[in-house]
Amino acid sequence: MKKKILISTGGSGGHVVPATILYEHLKDQFDVLMTSDKRGVRFLKVDDYNLSIFNVNPISKNFFLIPFQFFLILSLIIKSIYFFKKNKIDILISTGGYMSLPLCLSSKLLNIKLFLFEPNIVLGRSNKFFINYCQKIFCYSDNIKNLPKKFKNKIITIPPLLRKKFYDLSKIEKINEEVNLLIIGGSQGARIFDTLVKNSIIKLSKKYKFKVYQQSLVSNFPNLKKVYQDNNIECELFDYSEDVSSFMQKSNICITRAGASTLAELVFLNLPHVAIPLPTAKDNHQLENANFYNEIGCNWILNQNIIDEASIVNIITNIIENKKEYQEKQNNMKNFSYQNSWNNINQKIKSIINEN
Repeated sequence: MKKKILISTGGSGGHVVPATILYEHLKDQFDVLMTSDKRGVRFLKVDDYNLSIFNVNPISKNFFLIPFQFFLILSLIIKSIYFFKKNKIDILISTGGYMSLPLCLSSKLLNIKLFLFEPNIVLGRSNKFFINYCQKIFCYSDNIKNLPKKFKNKIITIPPLLRKKFYDLSKIEKINEEVNLLIIGGSQGARIFDTLVKNSIIKLSKKYKFKVYQQSLVSNFPNLKKVYQDNNIECELFDYSEDVSSFMQKSNICITRAGASTLAELVFLNLPHVAIPLPTAKDNHQLENANFYNEIGCNWILNQNIIDEASIVNIITNIIENKKEYQEKQNNMKNFSYQNSWNNINQKIKSIINEN
């Protein structure tokens, strides 16, 4: 009989996308289920997964709501215990976030094996809370910030998780006469990309021929399209639900947030990119993600708190003009990703789960 594995996820695309990849890696050998909160469902093709909804609201800092939240979490733990027993779950894999709290606590109470997944270079708060109880934690680096040294032996390093389709895509070659610029604002959208970055592109378009592929909120599409059209800039707009891989493959420069999944995809495709980390990300994990790749020479970083139109114009101009630096970035990305294959990751994840 196949072992039953539950993958817990939810919240943002940064949690949900890796969960779907883990699901694909494990579904052939194990009986895999998935849980998500209502926020996470919008990043899922629900029919593709054996999915249940576990909705967990953020923990409020309001002192007077603590008793109510205590009983709410208690009810979710009871629900989790019932779910585990009903479905005879053997293993829980958590991708982090507060939505995993009731399920991870219940796994501890029922002595169900717990594996954690941390795509960021900074250990998430939920994962830090449960690191003592987990079997192993899958990471992209063995140098994870905020991880207590006594638990370093629990780290299993794997190449960055990529959706299977990425392994069939061709790598980015070079900038030709036309600059195909991809702008990725992340699953939560990014207003700065719709204003400051947009204005910088307009200035650059006076000197270079641009085609822009821009991810934004659907509500922003009419205004963005009009501005680009008024400035004779060819553009194609898309939202987070659309397949970004096709846009990555058509681009030769990218401006992006610094979510772990997005950076991993860009590096794998050898797409030189400027990372603008979200300054309000918890524990500044986006900056640490960007720094991880910057230290091995894969990207450029801009600080959102101090950038202006001129700094964006300058860095994009340098990327276009300095072909040698562009090529160096691509070579560094190739060197980093050469061992990243679907089979390598698949075999390692399965072997660790079976061994533990």
